[in-house]
Amino acid sequence: MTDLMAEPMLTNPYSGVARYQLYIDGSWVDAKGGKTFTSVNPSTGEIWAEVADGQADDIDAAVTAARRAFDGGWRNAGATERSAVLRRLGDVLARPDVIERLAVHELLDTGKVIRETIGLARAFSTWCYYYAGVAESLRGSTIPVPMEQTFTYTVPGPIGVVAAITPWNSPILLMLWKLCPALAAGNTIVIKPSEVAPVSTLEFARVLDEAGVPRGVVNVVSGQRAAGAALSSHPGVDKIAFTGSTATGKKVMKAAAENLSRVSLELGGKSPNIVFDDADIDLAVNGIISGSFAAGGQMCTAGSRVLVQDSIYDAVLERLVERVGAVKIGDPFDWSSEMGALTWSEQFDSVLRRIDKARAEGARLVIGGGRPLTPPSPGGFHVAPTVFADVTSSMEIAREEIFGPVAGLLRFSTEEEAISIANDTQYGLAAAVWTTDLGRTQRMVHAIEAGTVWVNCYRRVSYAAPFGGVKSSGIGLENGTEVMREYTEEKTVWIDTNQKARDPFRLA
Repeated sequence: MTDLMAEPMLTNPYSGVARYQLYIDGSWVDAKGGKTFTSVNPSTGEIWAEVADGQADDIDAAVTAARRAFDGGWRNAGATERSAVLRRLGDVLARPDVIERLAVHELLDTGKVIRETIGLARAFSTWCYYYAGVAESLRGSTIPVPMEQTFTYTVPGPIGVVAAITPWNSPILLMLWKLCPALAAGNTIVIKPSEVAPVSTLEFARVLDEAGVPRGVVNVVSGQRAAGAALSSHPGVDKIAFTGSTATGKKVMKAAAENLSRVSLELGGKSPNIVFDDADIDLAVNGIISGSFAAGGQMCTAGSRVLVQDSIYDAVLERLVERVGAVKIGDPFDWSSEMGALTWSEQFDSVLRRIDKARAEGARLVIGGGRPLTPPSPGGFHVAPTVFADVTSSMEIAREEIFGPVAGLLRFSTEEEAISIANDTQYGLAAAVWTTDLGRTQRMVHAIEAGTVWVNCYRRVSYAAPFGGVKSSGIGLENGTEVMREYTEEKTVWIDTNQKARDPFRLA
């Protein structure tokens, strides 16, 4: 267990409103149109930051800067140089003062509690270090073509300017999932953070100069939907990496198609959390808590569709309700607080509507179902952890992504029925199986339609393990060495070592 008292005691550093500009070509600048918008602290409902509202002209300036940096040297920077930049960035991100600063800003931006944001911030540097190593290990391959005296090989190269459009639930981490491999491959990047929680990404940009990242290689443009639309449709963008809702992902893909920009999409999910009767119930309930209520349930991988075998359904429900009733919703700067606020007012309203819809459709509310009885702040966007029983696959709560602290329990009898229910969804991002039967584990892993399957655990991710979805949960991968396919172009080279003329009308 973590010794909470040993953790740094952090507080809100702002007594007024913080102000942020755009970061373009290594400089902090106002939006060309002079517009700004505000960011609200989800824990209090109060404005805490004013942010430059980038428009199409600002996006164009950022893309131009990224192209100039790409053509001006970064594309031809050696692997050792790219690796060194990423290592220096990792060194800065590993400093305790930077960890604490980014953790506090993400807390103020997203409503998460400090134990969550500190944990995330401590991992940021590891992505930089890993891809520093990947940068120096990128290589092509020789191909034994069936032609005499011909030497054929491949060379990986950068794509060009990458647009990263990032979400509001874990802004910096999910941005690094794109920035690190993009830079390792020799690309430059324009980052457009979500308008809901843009500040932590802008605060991250402050470390770029200190780490010696060349001007224009990384640019950050905050803005609202107009900025995102301008970036995804910009003809100077060669590849778009997007994380967000499936509906918005489709719009991004449509815009990218006009320029034939490459696209990778990490989209929504409705992950099944499947508990068999031979599972360790305490372990499974801990996993349900992690998959449904950590980060306020605001995870694309949320395992809130909980499938429980008939014979242990009541026992799991009882244990889960007992644990949920003890979840502490408190001051986000208090290390004992386990759950914070939802990130913005619209999401808060949406989750409450989903809860009402579940009741109307016949799901049985067991605990929660609205605001906490004693919220930490009357203006915060807090929703009590909520559990529904007697959920069926036809209900909205089992079919739509809620993105809030709401879990619904469904019954199943057989392994085949569990597979059928698990796959009865448009999504396929993640899943979990709780069992001690090794044979069942293998059958379930192969049968479940998902990009990630956790067995007797939940919410595990690593820079070294590829992550992505199937069906409506996305296209392409993030993390691992596999992600480098998304950020490189493969060039095939043919060398005729014979140097003799061949029949020009024959292919071979």
